[in-house]
Formats: sequence, structure tokens, C-alpha cells
Amino acid sequence: MLIFLDGSARSYYIPAFLIHTPMHSFHYKNNELHCEDIALTHLAKKFGSPLYVYSKSTIINHYKKLDKALSGVDHQVCFAMKANSNLAVLKIIAELGGGFDVVSAGEIFRVEKAGGDLSKCVFAGVGKTSVEIEYALKKKISCFNIESEPELERINVVAKKLGLKARVAVRVNPNVEAGGHKKISTGTYENKFGIAFEKIRSVYARAAKLKNIEIYGLQMHIGSRIPVITPYLEAVKKIIPLVIEFKKKYPTFKTFDIGGGIEIVYNNALESGSSRWWDSTDARKFLTPAVYAKELVPLLKPIGVKIIIEPGRFIVGNAGVLLTNVEYVKKTGSKNFVIVDAAMNDLIRPALYESYHEIVPVQKKARGKFTADIVGPVCESGDCFAHDRAISKVGENDLLAIMSAGAYGFVMAGNYNSRPLPAEILVDGKKVSVIRSRQTFEDLIAGETLKN
Repeated sequence: MLIFLDGSARSYYIPAFLIHTPMHSFHYKNNELHCEDIALTHLAKKFGSPLYVYSKSTIINHYKKLDKALSGVDHQVCFAMKANSNLAVLKIIAELGGGFDVVSAGEIFRVEKAGGDLSKCVFAGVGKTSVEIEYALKKKISCFNIESEPELERINVVAKKLGLKARVAVRVNPNVEAGGHKKISTGTYENKFGIAFEKIRSVYARAAKLKNIEIYGLQMHIGSRIPVITPYLEAVKKIIPLVIEFKKKYPTFKTFDIGGGIEIVYNNALESGSSRWWDSTDARKFLTPAVYAKELVPLLKPIGVKIIIEPGRFIVGNAGVLLTNVEYVKKTGSKNFVIVDAAMNDLIRPALYESYHEIVPVQKKARGKFTADIVGPVCESGDCFAHDRAISKVGENDLLAIMSAGAYGFVMAGNYNSRPLPAEILVDGKKVSVIRSRQTFEDLIAGETLKN
């Protein structure tokens, strides 16, 4: 089988169960888009729009694919919950045995409420406060991923106050460019994350002298939306000698956290009749769990430490869609606008990152196609989901599905223009659960006061 990486081809034997599984569980049946066994028109009628809909089977399948692919090495999958922190989603991951990559005390709180194992939590982020550090220590998380020398000193002070030892893994910045949008690059010296490769030995030497610090591992994370294996190989090969050295030098050194960032396919070509990712030309250019493991496990297994990975988008990205209703179709000069009831406050990725999301009709109708901007009602020119997109012709009250919205969708939503947040729905076969109720107008002003 040929796997395309940066335009090159290699031949690998890859088990069929790692390849011939759907990218997601959204599919057309009788010209109507379904999530698993549920018609999306049914959900929109019952729960309104805009509406986030998640497929439980897709979340489970993606987690298991990655977990199984890495079975050749001692490892722990720690879901990067910043991608989607709904309690029901976290519960699914916890029941699969997953840990969590957290970046705030609030995320630790969510893991606990979802029934997650706090001893499988790694705490990342460049700005951990003393209050958050104390909270994490009391909750007995697994490890802090250290982003700076001042943070290391602060954690030592807080741990001393509590009479505890804090496990740490220093985040090394390998100065490897992962490609992609500059706002999601994290592995070069131009970014705010991590400690420079050249300084890492001195930081560990300092950590070893701090009485309330336990050196537990080494961490790296080079960025998000990485479609090929090359940057991972470059970074891992650069860091492995440090891991071997530190394992010999520090008796408590147990882990190597290689981060996350595997890209997903945003152009599913769903409307053309297939939801099978292996049929997609775009998909065949992207990194699969099988190739990821095939290349990395032989490098990682000999070093004899537990490997931690932090996937987020890969597990939940293709598992969600944002349903939106067409309010108006407007023509200005030679340009068409499809005005929908979802907006940039519901899904900010296109406005913030210029990100592409496939947008398809929930009901296929024989109307032909036209080119239009798909825009929301918010009073910003940037409130646009697609520019000059060739789409099926639509009319008022038609439903559209913005695909691959399960990651960095609802979690980044806000109340700009005093718009209530949408509901979130989880589909499990024929079962439908409201996992977050739609905000009301009263919810919008909760906590505010007229006092001055």
C-alpha cells in the first residue's frame, strides 16, 4: 500500500483494521445526512440551530486506532482536552482508559467531574498561577510540563508550602518547524512555548537541586495540524539522546512525552458520495496512525521509558458538525451570499485561522451549484465560514452542516453580539443525548448586576 508523505511514496504493510475504518460516522442515507443512525434534520427540528452534533462511535474509533497503533511501546494517550472539554466527551475518553493533557485548573476540575483519572493528567501551559499549581498538587495529577525556569522555581515553592514533591517534565523546544498556520506553530524559538534545546541540560541540573521537585520525564510538542511524519522524526531523533542521558542521570526519570498535533482531513468530499477517508485524494496525503507508529515506535521502544502522546483534534475533530439554518440568500452585484444563523462566535476557526471546513447540505436536492460566500449574522466582515465556495444551491430554511467541527469549535465559542451559545448533542447509534443545553437570554446576563 502506498502512503504519500510530502509527495513521496513508501510501501508498508498496514493492518486493514487501521485503514479501512470510516473517518467519521456522518453519511448520506436517502439523500439526507445522518450522524450514525440519526437524521440531522430530526435533530435540528427538535433542538434548533445552530447545533453541535457529535458522533460517539467516531470518538471511540479514533482513540482506539491511535492507541492500538502504539501498542508496540509502553504508552499513555492523554487527550488534549482543550480541543473539546464537554463532560460527556471526557467521560468517553476516561472509560477508554485515556489520560488528559490539561492547561488550567478548570480543566482539571472538568476531568474530575467527568470521572477521569487525575493521576493520568499532565499539566501544560506557559502561565500556570500559584493557585492553579496548588490545586493541581492537591488533586495529585501525574506531572507538570515545565515551560520556563521561573515556573520551575514557583512550583518548587508551592510544593514546599504543601509539604509535597512535584513531578515535572521540562518542555524542550527542539526548534523544529512543523509547518502550517503561524498561530498554531509551537516548536521553534519564535514561539512562547518551552525551553531552548541548548539550555535544557542546565535546567535539569537546576531541577535536580530543588528539594520539592521530582524529575519525571521530558516533554516536547512541535505544533498542530501536522500532516506528515517528517517533523516528528526530526524532533524525536534530536531529543532521544537527551532522554537516554537523563534516564541514566536521574533515577526518577520515567517518561518521554512526544506531544500531539496529528492533522485530520477537513475536506472529506462527503457530498460526492463517500465518507470513507481512504477514498479521499486529500486523505491519502495525510499521516495515519499506522504510519505514525511504524516510523516512531522503532525509535522509541529501545529507550525504555513510557511514551506519552497528547492527541486532541485527531480524536474529536471529525467527530463533530455544526448544523446551521440558511436565513437568506442575497445577491450583491456579481456576488452571492448565503447568510446562516451560525456565526464566528459559534465557530471561530475560519475567522481566526482562515481554516477550511467542508460545508454540505443536510438534504441533497437537485438544484445544481453556485458560488457564494457563506456568512453569519455577526456585525463583522470576518464573520465568514467560506469565501467564493462552490456549493449546492440552497434556499431559505435549508440546513447546512459545517463538517469537522468537533475540535476547537464549541470550546472557543463566545457570546459576542449577545448571542446565546448553541446546544451540544451526542449521538450513540439511535440514542440521542443533550450534553449541553442551549443558553437562554437569562443565562447571558447571569452574574451581572445593575449596581454601580
